[in-house]
Amino acid sequence: MRSGATPDGAGPGQRRGTPRFLLVTEYYATLFRHFWRGSIVTILISPILYLLAMGLGVGSLVDDNTGTAIEGTPYLHYVAPGLLAAAAMQTAVNGSLFPVLASVKWLRTAHGIVATPIRPVDLAFGMQAWLVIQMLVAATVFVAIMAVAGAIDSPWVLAAPPAAALGGLAYSTWLSAWAIGRESERSFPLIFRLGVLPSFLLSGTFFPIEQLPGPLRVLASVSPLWHAVELVRGATAGTLDPGPATAHVAVLTSYVAAGLWLAAGAYTRRLHQ
Repeated sequence: MRSGATPDGAGPGQRRGTPRFLLVTEYYATLFRHFWRGSIVTILISPILYLLAMGLGVGSLVDDNTGTAIEGTPYLHYVAPGLLAAAAMQTAVNGSLFPVLASVKWLRTAHGIVATPIRPVDLAFGMQAWLVIQMLVAATVFVAIMAVAGAIDSPWVLAAPPAAALGGLAYSTWLSAWAIGRESERSFPLIFRLGVLPSFLLSGTFFPIEQLPGPLRVLASVSPLWHAVELVRGATAGTLDPGPATAHVAVLTSYVAAGLWLAAGAYTRRLHQ
C-alpha cells in the first residue's frame, strides 16, 4: 500500500466515501474563489444586459408595432426565457473549450490531477458538475431579474434553472470531449462562428422557429438550445404540457449521455498517453 493511502486507495487528501469527481468539482470551486470577479461579467452581467436591451429596449418597439408581440404575449415575456437558456449555453461553451485545452497543454493541471488516485473520467465528470453549479447559480440570478422586470407568469419558473443547465450540459459535454484532444485552439473560432452563434440566433431565442425557412427549421429543431428554450419558456409561462416537456427532456438527456460517454473516452485517451 502507498504511504499515506487509505485501504480503499484514497490518498491522504481524499475524504473516504466522497466520490472522486466531486473532489474535482471542489477543486474548481476553490480556484473560482480567487478569480470570480472576472467571471461575473460573463456569467451574470452580460446576460442581464441582453435582457435589458432586447426585452425592455427592443421589446417595447416590437410591442408598439404588433400589439401583443409574439404568441400573444409581451416580447419581454417571450424573449427573457430564451435569453436565460442561451446564457446557460454560453456559460457551458466558455467553460469547456479554452479552459479544457489549457488544462492539458499550457497549464497541465489535468496531468497533475490524474497523477493522484483521481481518474481521467473523474476529471471529466467533475468539471461538468462544476459547470452545472455555475449555470444553476447564474440562471437563478437571471430568474430573480426576470421577476423584478415582471417577466414571470407561473410558479413553474422554479424548473427553469435546471432546464437551462440541462441544455448547457448538452453543449459542454460534447465540446469538452473535443477540446481535450486538441493540440491548439485553431478550431475554436470556427465552433463559435458555425455552431454557437447560429444556435444562439436561430433556436427560438428571439422568434419562433416556425418563421424560419424549411431547412433551417429542421436544423433548429435538433439544436439542444431550442429544446432548452422550449422547456424554460414553458416553465416561465406555465404553458408546457407533460408530453412535450418529456420529449424535450429526453432529447437533452440523450445529448448529455452521449457527450459524457465521449468525454470519458477522450479524457482517458489524452491523459493516459
